[in-house]
Amino acid sequence: MNREKAEVIGLTALGWLVTNEDLLPIFMGATGASVEDLKQGANAPEFLGAVLDFLTMDDAWVIAFCEANTLGFEVPLQARQMLPGGGQMNWT
Repeated sequence: MNREKAEVIGLTALGWLVTNEDLLPIFMGATGASVEDLKQGANAPEFLGAVLDFLTMDDAWVIAFCEANTLGFEVPLQARQMLPGGGQMNWT
């Protein structure tokens, strides 16, 4: 996994999230992101990292995303670790 591939995975996750009618409102409510933030965030590695942070909060979301995109279940977390803030551990 390298930074460029991680950004592609993050962008893929954002695209998947935007098409998920059940999960998108939860993401937007949890993050306070607006539709404009989603558009601008597509170009921001930090925002893509936040998308992957959200996605990896629930195993069911990871499984659904990975199955929809033919990815190994470990890929979202690997990608997250390559984006800004991904190396920080949060134990709370």
